[in-house]
Formats: sequence, C-alpha cells, structure tokens
Amino acid sequence: MRFRSTLFALTSIIVGFTPANAHHSPVTPVFKVPAYRELPLGTVKPRGWLLHQLQIMRDGSSGHLDEVHNKIKNDNGWLGGKGDGWEETPYWLDGAVPLAYLLDDAALKQKVLRYINWTLDHQRPSGYFGPITQAEREKNIAITVNNPQAGEDWWPKMVMLKVLQQYYSATGDSRVLPFMKKYFQYQLQVLKKCPIGQWTEWATSRGADNALVVQWLYQQTKDPSLLELAALIQRQSYPWTTWLGNRNWVIDAATQQDDHQWMHRHGVNVAMGLKDPAVNYQRTGDRRYLDSLQTGFHDLMTLHGLPMGIFSADEDLHGNAPTQGTELCAIVESMFSLEETIGITGDIRYMDALERMTFNALPTQTTDDYNNKQYFQIANQVQVKKGVFNFSLPFERGMNNVYGLRSGYTCCTSNMHQGWTKFASHLWYGTPDHGLAALTYSPNEVTAKVGKQQQAVTITEETAYPFDGQVSFIFQTAGTVEFPLQLRIPSWCHEAVITLNGQPLRREKGGQVVTLQRAWKDKDQLVLQMPMEVTVSAWGRNSRAVERGPLVYALKLNERWEKGQDEHEGEYFSIFPEGPWNYGLLEKAVKAPVQSFTVHQGKPVTNDFVWNLEHAPVSITTSAKRIPAWQLVDDVAPQPVTTREGTYKGQTAAEEETITLVPYGCTKVRVVAFPVVR
Repeated sequence: MRFRSTLFALTSIIVGFTPANAHHSPVTPVFKVPAYRELPLGTVKPRGWLLHQLQIMRDGSSGHLDEVHNKIKNDNGWLGGKGDGWEETPYWLDGAVPLAYLLDDAALKQKVLRYINWTLDHQRPSGYFGPITQAEREKNIAITVNNPQAGEDWWPKMVMLKVLQQYYSATGDSRVLPFMKKYFQYQLQVLKKCPIGQWTEWATSRGADNALVVQWLYQQTKDPSLLELAALIQRQSYPWTTWLGNRNWVIDAATQQDDHQWMHRHGVNVAMGLKDPAVNYQRTGDRRYLDSLQTGFHDLMTLHGLPMGIFSADEDLHGNAPTQGTELCAIVESMFSLEETIGITGDIRYMDALERMTFNALPTQTTDDYNNKQYFQIANQVQVKKGVFNFSLPFERGMNNVYGLRSGYTCCTSNMHQGWTKFASHLWYGTPDHGLAALTYSPNEVTAKVGKQQQAVTITEETAYPFDGQVSFIFQTAGTVEFPLQLRIPSWCHEAVITLNGQPLRREKGGQVVTLQRAWKDKDQLVLQMPMEVTVSAWGRNSRAVERGPLVYALKLNERWEKGQDEHEGEYFSIFPEGPWNYGLLEKAVKAPVQSFTVHQGKPVTNDFVWNLEHAPVSITTSAKRIPAWQLVDDVAPQPVTTREGTYKGQTAAEEETITLVPYGCTKVRVVAFPVVR
C-alpha cells in the first residue's frame, strides 16, 4: 500500500528551525537566479480538452463576469466609479487577462484592457494607484508621500500588480515597468508610516504576493532598492516562513477553531503564504528557507490534507476528516503558489502536488458551463444542499455547499478564473541553459527560441493525460536545433520509457526531472510513456483512497439536480445521489490493488471533453460491501470507526457488490475516502 506521506516525501528536513533571516534579510542580499524562467504569456497555446475548458470559461462567467456580477458590473471603482474598488475586480482580471491572451481573443482583450488602461492612466504623481479614494473624492486631497493615510488598502493593489505583470508578459507594453517602479518607490517611502497592515489584516496575510512582483521587477531592472522594499514588505507581513518551519503553527491550527488569530489559519491566507519561503529564498539564496517550506508543506498535508490533493479550508484549516470542506479560492491560490515555487526552486514534489490538486480538486467545484461555483467542496460529498455541515464558517443561510454564481462569499466567484488559465500558461518553463522544460502535462503547443543561437522551435504536445500516461512531443523546426529538453517523471510512475521516432531512447525512474540534450530535427517525435497502476493511499480517520497516475477515483453516483432560489444569493443548485453510497472497500482488495481493481477505458478524451460523469474516459471496478450503520448525521457522512489495523469491525452486508469508481474531478456527489471491511 502506498501511504499519503510518500506523496510529500521530504529530505533534509530541519525540525523546529527558524531561518535566521525570516524577519531580517541579510545586509547584502544574494538574489537567486530562478531554477526555471517563466515563458511569456501566450507562448503556450492550449490544445485539445484544455483548450475546450478555456473556451467554456470564455463563453461563460470568466469572459462575462462584468456583465452578470453586480459587484463588478455596477459603477466599477477600477474604472473610476464608486463601486467595487477592492479585490473582486482584480481577482477576475487575474484570470480573465491570461484567458484573453491564451485564446488570443480580441473581444476579451478589449474588455480587460479597459481596466488596465484606466489603472495605468490614473497613477497619481506620487506613484500611488488604484480606485479614487474617499479622501480624494470627498476632500479633493492628493495622495502623496506626506499623507499616505489618505490612500486605501494595500491588498487589492497586490492582485492588480499580478494582473499588470501578466499583461506585460503578453504584450511588452512600455507603460508597465515605469508604472511599477514609480509605485514601488512610493511604497518604499511610505511603508514606515503606513505599514502593510495599515488598513486590513488581509494585506498583512498576503504580503508575499506584493514581494513576488517587486522581485520580478528587480529581475527586469536590477534596481537594488527593490530588494530593500521586498525585505521590508516581508518583515511587515505574516511570518509564514517561520510558521511553516517551526511546526507549532500547523499543530495549533489543527486544535483551535475559535476566533482567536483565525486569520493565521484562514485557508486562502495559507494558500498564498505557501509561496513565502520560496520568495524569501529567491531574494536571499538561503536554502534554509526551502527546508522550512518542505517541513511546512509536509505538516500541512499530514494534519489537514485531503485525498484530492488540497488541505481543508472551510474557511479555516480544519483537520483531515473526509467530511471537511475546502474553499475554491484556496485551491486556485495554492496552485498559483506552487507554480511560482516550481519556477523558483525546481523541486519536483511541488510539480506532483500541483497536478494532483489541479486534476482532482479544481474541476469538481464548478458547473460544466463555468457559470456556477461551490464555495466549499467536501471530499466525501454524498449530497450537495443548503446546510451548515461541519464547516468552521457555516453561514446562517447555509449556502456554502450549493452551486451558484453568488453562493457563499463571492470572492470565489471572481477568483476562480485564475486556476485553469495559469495552469495552462505554466505547462512549460524556460531553462537557464536556453532549453525548455515540460513539468506538468496537458495537450498544448509551445513556440520559443532555444539554444545558444536562439533558434525558433514549435513543440506540439499530444496527450490524453491525466487519463492516460502517454505524452507525445512533435517538433517543428527550420533545421537542426540543439537545446536541452527537460521532462518530469512523476513520483507516482515506477519507470518511464522514452522513445524517439519509434526507437528506445531511455528508461527513467519516477520522482525526477530528466534532461535530453541533443540536436532536434524537424518532425522528430519524442514519446514519454508513464505506465499507470492502481494504488491505494491512506488518509484521515483510517480511510483509503484509490489512485491511478495523478488521478484519485471516487464512487460513481448518479446525480439528481434540483434548482432553488435564495432571497439573498440568487439561483443555486442542489445535487442528490441516486443509489447507495455507504460502501467499504474489501481488505483483500486494499492489500492487492493491482489484482483487485479492474481498469476500464471508456470514451476517448476528445476535444469536447468536459469534467463530468458523462465524459469520464476511465473507470475502475472492484468488489465492496455496504455498511448499513454508515448513515448521514447532520447532513454529512462521518467516517465509521476502524481499528488501528484499519478495518471496520461493525456489521456489514453479507454479499459483495461490484462498485464503479470514476475520476474525482468528474463527480459532484461521491465517496473518495473509503472505510475498509472484511
């Protein structure tokens, strides 16, 4: 049996370590060249099912949120109005901008450019930017370095900086770098008067996002004052690096669910804070920051991890019981933190983790048309309905578990759009030696200049991954092009086979990134074959999950959808299972998964694939027994008590039944964390 800890296996962990420079950067920072270089936005073009996913988003809420979501639609502050001037408009743009350039969609580009142009055109002489403040509007006060208190919250500006960074990556607009430089000069001058937490604790929680863009600008300009600013922001922000490395924080978060320091364990804050050690490492070159990240990520997933690859966050960290929820914002922000961490560190464990949460946790939490989202998903989600469930933030109206445009908090309505878009743009990275690295897999095409001579190459990646383990790379070049190509061999893969033009090239063990240094020719076809075996992993409350490749599989339950209307939050959907759900996996199957689980190939993964039951291309069958006493309690299915050996000792049905499992991401109601029976 493969246990959860192997997914996040650690090396060189220093327990209880606090980096010496967690709060104070060295006098002479040593900026670390990233392990990988992010490619300009638009370099990677999604294809196949991934392209269809982005097209669905464009045609749905991602492309039209400003038309259907009143908070953004009405008198928007980021267009000079009195409406939303906080996080939701930048959140939406943080996904809509990369979507526009990944699809090269003229209409969406024009739409997002309205907000970008207004922001760039209305920077104050002092460097301050953002919506017109109350002081400016009502008192006609100019915001300068002498009266920064007349400004407003730092936090939404951090998101808009990410938007502008992506926009510059796609277009090279000459206005962006001077704009950022001027704003960061303003920040450096006024943060001692108006620290990061001047207005809200959200900014204190999320300072790493600010520092990340500051350090990105440093790479463009080499202005040393930017490193001074990044260090200052980190000192004024939550010490996520210290918390992750010292362990007490994540343990305390598992035991406390009161209102004392709840922002320290707020799931989305944690998701954003995951990048903090990598950002500190980039600025200082001190590898002890990476030890803190390894320790903290391992602890987080051990104490709060769920089978679909994400931690509980409903809204706080809430342990590893399969009945706990996870906020959609926590998933997309964790993905972004991992994408940035991968680029800075080159550590494969975060590549594996990114794929796991992307292909499992992300797709289940939105409807097929991408117009409705679920604020909290549950691992063992045997029904979707109004209620309080086991969430640390239940809401009086009980709308956190249903699917709706405005159900729960609407931060996720605006923020969910960055998940698939940034994943698509980070499928490839550039290497320091003028090569390319394929670190996560999906159908796409990349065009870049490579090698010492900077010759153009286009590589078309054809694959049904993550449902199939074969990935083909087809090269288009004007001639012979020599450059290094890096391929990730996932940790779940026992041994991969690499062929070139039909001939064996290499065999490689999983858990590494391999480099193929050679002269590539036009029409070369490189094939990476990663055999997928069924395995079983252990999770909270002695439960077991069935896996194959990067996918986790859940009990297939037919779905009955019901539409409802809430007075405050509008139209929503409840979903109920048809058929029994209270099954336990057989102990003999768990001990011998290869022999006991049968894989069935269904519909091929075509260009119109959607993450739902109808399109599930792979299923797994096995024998199981029902557990009559396993029933709903207060709307959730608490895990049956098992022995330390991992088996349920209560009464089970006498007869075995055949159950069908499908990819978790294709389900809305399911069981994924199973008890084990004899």
